[in-house]
Amino acid sequence: MTAERKAKGSRRSEHEWRSLLSRHQSSGQGVEAFCRDEQISEASFYRWRGILRDGRDRDAGAGKGNGSAFVDLGALGSVAAVKPRFDLKLDLGDGLILHLVRP
Repeated sequence: MTAERKAKGSRRSEHEWRSLLSRHQSSGQGVEAFCRDEQISEASFYRWRGILRDGRDRDAGAGKGNGSAFVDLGALGSVAAVKPRFDLKLDLGDGLILHLVRP
């Protein structure tokens, strides 16, 4: 058990996650045992491993560093008589998709 433990609810920086993932690789432990020993959730472990493996940064969802910038959909409220169908799908990673539809 390390002295680097975070209090429950605190957030680790990208650097701290890189360090944790590096320690896991050299530990020889499985993910479940490592996460239990480090008191981190497996979901967070897999999420950060995916983020860092893909080369995305922590703010990837904000359009930084991943090539996907802001998408201008135009002024949705300014269409007078006919409202076009609004259909937006966002792939948030790890199989999570946000789908917004306005018929």
